[in-house]
Amino acid sequence: MKGLKTYVETHKNRFLDELISLLRLPSVSADSAYKKDTIVTAKFVANSLKDVGCDLVEICETAGYPIVYGEKIIDSKLPTILVYGHYDVQPPDPIELWDSPPFEPVIKKTELHPEGAIFARGACDDKGQMYMHVKALEFMTSTNQLPCNVKFMIEGEEEVGSDNLGLFVKENAKKLANDVILISDTGMISKDTPSITTGLRGLSYVEVEVTGPNRDLHSGIYGGAVANPINILSKMIASLHDDNNRITIPGFYDKVQELTNEERSAMAEAPFSLEAYKESLGIEAVFGEKGYTTNERNAIRPTLDVNGIWGGYTGEGAKTVIASKASAKISMRLVPNQDHHEITKLFQTHFENIAPKGVFVKVTPHHGGQSYVTPIDNTGYRAAARAYEATFGKTPIPQRGGGSIPIVALFEEILKSKTIMMGFGLDSDAIHSPNEHYGIFNYLKGIETIPLFYKYFVDLSQKNNSL
Repeated sequence: MKGLKTYVETHKNRFLDELISLLRLPSVSADSAYKKDTIVTAKFVANSLKDVGCDLVEICETAGYPIVYGEKIIDSKLPTILVYGHYDVQPPDPIELWDSPPFEPVIKKTELHPEGAIFARGACDDKGQMYMHVKALEFMTSTNQLPCNVKFMIEGEEEVGSDNLGLFVKENAKKLANDVILISDTGMISKDTPSITTGLRGLSYVEVEVTGPNRDLHSGIYGGAVANPINILSKMIASLHDDNNRITIPGFYDKVQELTNEERSAMAEAPFSLEAYKESLGIEAVFGEKGYTTNERNAIRPTLDVNGIWGGYTGEGAKTVIASKASAKISMRLVPNQDHHEITKLFQTHFENIAPKGVFVKVTPHHGGQSYVTPIDNTGYRAAARAYEATFGKTPIPQRGGGSIPIVALFEEILKSKTIMMGFGLDSDAIHSPNEHYGIFNYLKGIETIPLFYKYFVDLSQKNNSL
């Protein structure tokens, strides 16, 4: 596309300023205290889409936070690309571990990002990556180089399970009709090794509660005579993995899709330094299911992790009590063929069965989603590969991701189109953690690469239609 690199270079400071303004808005969907700010963020996104040339922009109300819809239709006979992203962010906690306030974005130079990185909650997940698409459209409309139709669907509940997006998609399938779905909410191997995410793990997220006595008890008077819910919960959680770090829930692995030796060998070709991986995390050794490499454990194998655990007294000083209740939040990442509804039920049955007498167990399912795998022989993937080749000078590596975007599988079921995941984040970006950041290089490179996807997708689609 003519003038693409020059346009990005010329406007990069404005692109950064606009993203910083977006990042200042604390759109934490999990905390109702941020409700007003989250709605303001939806309006910011809507105004941004209007500014870059969308002819129709709507803030669509749902039972939760609104979905921002925008479109630029130039010719109904041309292909249509649907861009999905989210404007909500994870809670910033623990705030005391941030080097700078999470909603006061700052640009700092790091060893990995000598050109600078933006430090703020949502910088990479997903405001920075979502906003690349807005600026990519700006380039195409302002230079009259938009080669096809484009639609945007930007939601505000991805970080809490996209509870209302499924219904919106079902009710608006005609409006959302497209030829391919484009998402930037994943990562790539490194700044000089591009990759395209071809698979996502599914998710089952639950909360468990163990209740013992009807009140907190004096640990001296009752200790050793009454079941301690915290002790019990700890033992129950520990029993969920065996000595080989396999999950012990009966039936959990029954439908797990095993990769062939050829597929595993292909995965192993991706550049990876175990020593650098350990150093970046500050750990002496890796951990996980026996018989699998680190990259296999975090992409093609299911997992079960405790995300939070609480109970009893955790304040300053001492309070010698046996807590009446103990609770934990647990997530299970799932692989192809594992149904998240089925896994949630298996977990609930097993967890209730292993509870000893003297306590009552409650399992509350929260949200979940199915895994997703996209083939690499479709038009969308080939267009993405060509786009990366043009801007990075290298052929991208197909790579399965360990994270989850629960709604993606539903997109294909309802809208009957493939999803291409063009992520520009890095593992070191600390998403969901304190000091989340996004490299300026990655942000601008995304804006430079995305318009080329449009060009190559149209070229390949027209070529296929002529055969």
